[in-house]
Amino acid sequence: MTSRGDDDPAAGHARTLLRAATRYSGGRCLALCLVSIAATGAGLLLPAALGRALDLLLAHAPATRWVLCCAGLVLLLGLLDAVQTVLTGTVDARTTAWLRRRLTGHVLGVGPRAADRFGSGDLVARLVGNAAEAGTTPAARAALVAALAGPVGGVVALGLIDWWLAAVFLAGAPLLALLLRAVSRDTSESASRYQRAQGRIAAALAEAVEGVRTVRAAGTEGRETARVLRPLPDLSRAGHRMWRVQGRAAARAVAVAPLLQLAVVAVAGVLLTRDRLSVGEVLAASRYAVLATGVGVLVGRLAGLARARAAARRLGEVGTEPATVYGTRGLPDGPGRLELRGVTARRGGRTVLDGVDLDVPGGTTLAVVGRSGAGKSLLAALAGRLADPDGGEVLLDGVPLRELPHDALRGAVGYAFARPALLGGTVGQAIGLGLPSASPGQVREAARTALADDFVRRLPDGYDTPVADAPRSGGETQRLGLARAFAHGGRLLILDDALSSLDTVTERRITDALFGDGPGATRLLVAHRGATAACADAVAWLDGGRVRAVGRHEELWRLAEYRAVFGDGAGPDGTDADEGAGFGDGTDADDGAGFGNGASPDRTGANDGAVLEAGTDPDGTDANHEAGFGDGAAPDGTGVDDGGARPDPDTRDGTSGESDVTVRTAGAVRMPGRGR
Repeated sequence: MTSRGDDDPAAGHARTLLRAATRYSGGRCLALCLVSIAATGAGLLLPAALGRALDLLLAHAPATRWVLCCAGLVLLLGLLDAVQTVLTGTVDARTTAWLRRRLTGHVLGVGPRAADRFGSGDLVARLVGNAAEAGTTPAARAALVAALAGPVGGVVALGLIDWWLAAVFLAGAPLLALLLRAVSRDTSESASRYQRAQGRIAAALAEAVEGVRTVRAAGTEGRETARVLRPLPDLSRAGHRMWRVQGRAAARAVAVAPLLQLAVVAVAGVLLTRDRLSVGEVLAASRYAVLATGVGVLVGRLAGLARARAAARRLGEVGTEPATVYGTRGLPDGPGRLELRGVTARRGGRTVLDGVDLDVPGGTTLAVVGRSGAGKSLLAALAGRLADPDGGEVLLDGVPLRELPHDALRGAVGYAFARPALLGGTVGQAIGLGLPSASPGQVREAARTALADDFVRRLPDGYDTPVADAPRSGGETQRLGLARAFAHGGRLLILDDALSSLDTVTERRITDALFGDGPGATRLLVAHRGATAACADAVAWLDGGRVRAVGRHEELWRLAEYRAVFGDGAGPDGTDADEGAGFGDGTDADDGAGFGNGASPDRTGANDGAVLEAGTDPDGTDANHEAGFGDGAAPDGTGVDDGGARPDPDTRDGTSGESDVTVRTAGAVRMPGRGR
């Protein structure tokens, strides 16, 4: 959608949008315009026919033909009015549906930027309420032609009866023109205010509905209700202003129009006394004066158009947010190497990522960690082009993501989120979303990998259970999102905190499935748990919008600031010791408790080993990491592959650890090599 007029891009987009909408229903709009004009023409003929029939009746001459003509015109007016009503409703519905489809597609094409700028509730208000109002524009314009034809035709008819009648009416016409101009201007301003207030209420309501459990738990229903309804006084003032504008217009019309009608009738009476007009012509002149002063119809039409224009401008504001443009360059065969070169991204006037450089070799796993607000999710969005950087570029197998076609990009990149939206009619369709032809076997295999198959089979209709009828916890929802990502495949898999709602045992089993099967898709993991970061080939530590360091989790662990990212309770082997704080010693006892054996409250890491069915040594050996990495490398980088005891986490070779850690920090950061 392009704009016209650099001073107001939203208005330019609105005009372009409405022109396209009018073309979409062009045939029906033309038919509506012709029907409306025909109805106006019949209305203009009726006074003349009535006047002629009256003159013949007064002269005792045969008037049957003219009486029948009048009856025919009345029937024709009724028929045309019915057709006009049907066409108006049809055009309004078609245009509204077209606008909603067009704007919905545009919003989805823009991506998360649209919701960030306008808010989800306000977007819904624009795509539902404002689209319905803007959708009346083509029909209103077509009807306006007929509404204008009535007064113009009335003046012409007065002139045909006697030019004095037209002259008297035209003397007061400037007052009517000023009245209509004021109505259009004032209604447009008040309608804009009214619709903005509606949008603010809708945005606040959407937030409240999304957080309804939090509101109930906090007992703040009254406070939240007041927040949602806070714009209500503005809405009321804008609504009352619209009514006042139309009320003043009606009052002025009542004052001006009857005076003009009386003036025309008075002149017609004078002409009647001078035998320049007949009684029938006086009757016709009185009816034409009413048609010529049809300000009430015009006021209603103009007010409706003003509201529609204000609504269309709000749609135009959405159109000013540019949709994502894709390229045509093919994606070569490759392992899924991901590169970020000087990537900078700003949100809300703040630089969230500043010159980030990363190189993730194909088939490896990079965990991205950092404090809240460090830009982890934004980096994940940029890596798969859910958002575009403000500076720098992102490449997949050497090709900038901007140059890839839509289908190639989405086929190569799979996503899983912390709070996945399960779209589709059934659970199986939700897992296979986005796949051209997802077979039941492919869907079930993905669900098994995500440990979702068992609870899906327990649903009333299994994989055919409607999503809305499938009761599930937050962790089960997250597993379905993971299953969708696994079913998608592709050469790059991005998990944006997609394991956060899982219990520790389930998370470990899924990470084993993700990382323990040898080379596969490249994986980018936003991680908040040390256990997840410990499973990755390398960790990128974001801090202050930059990559503070890249290295193995065990290497970075020697830095106190890195340890602080996970909290004081995190274990050095990547376990979430804070979850086991109930034992008072910071152990990861919850993992071990899940199995009833192998759990060691002395921070030996035996709880992780309990996950394994073989090779576990609960006496302090790191057998679990041996199985997970496939090369026997211990997480402290010592290369211990025989289940030997792990060195103290804060020392290396008997020395203080922090001074001996080597991590990559500046420049283009590459992941350390690691066998799988």
